[in-house]
Amino acid sequence: MKFSIVGISKKINKVRINVPSRRTIGVGVKFIILTLFPEAFESYLNVSLLKRAVAKKLVSFEIKNLRDWGEGVHKSVDARPYGGGAGMVLRVDIIDRALRDLRLKVKDKRLKIILLTPQGQKFDQKLAVKLSKYKTIVLICGRYEGFDERIRSLVDMEISIGDFVLTGGEIPALVVLDTVARLVPGVVGKEESLVHESFSDGLLEYPQYTRPEVFDKQKVPKVLLSGNHAKIDQWRKAEALKRTKKRRPDLIKNA
Repeated sequence: MKFSIVGISKKINKVRINVPSRRTIGVGVKFIILTLFPEAFESYLNVSLLKRAVAKKLVSFEIKNLRDWGEGVHKSVDARPYGGGAGMVLRVDIIDRALRDLRLKVKDKRLKIILLTPQGQKFDQKLAVKLSKYKTIVLICGRYEGFDERIRSLVDMEISIGDFVLTGGEIPALVVLDTVARLVPGVVGKEESLVHESFSDGLLEYPQYTRPEVFDKQKVPKVLLSGNHAKIDQWRKAEALKRTKKRRPDLIKNA
């Protein structure tokens, strides 16, 4: 998997993984990320499971620099907030220009444009499953003090990954694309892995053990060594429920 990089005044302008989109290969999801820091995605998307998924043409990623649609010599994309205050605010006309260009290039109707923002819907596994049904997902990463409020009218939905403050939307974008990409058929080697993961059935995953059988007087539960798969399955279900009740009782209440 190769990245192509085009520069503006020695600054990284665009990072692109050159693989066919889902519209060409008939499977998977294409992610388009709008960001001011495309280099933040390069190393993560070029390793492990996601790298293999791209090589198998199951998913594709296109990372675009918002400054491609910026104004002036410095490709400006932000301005000071009306009414005063600290920081800079991303301009609505810049985002609108970017999305208009993308819509012209992406003909597929199964397109989802997502704004990553603290005010958005809380991201979880159920939402990830819904998003995996789309062919093209656009993720808009914010920076600086925030967005012009009118940008919200340009997107299909807003997503938050949690109630905490981050420097920008790049990490939330990685969280969303990683979670959604692994739900695409074929991305995870064994489909069984998806069935038994945390949140796949609304519960946390059961405890896992491997060698050594005894460590610091802590022993692997005997049932896992029994070879009785019916009892093992029963134990795992009970442990998953017990762990969820103890650590995330809210999942039980919301079930």
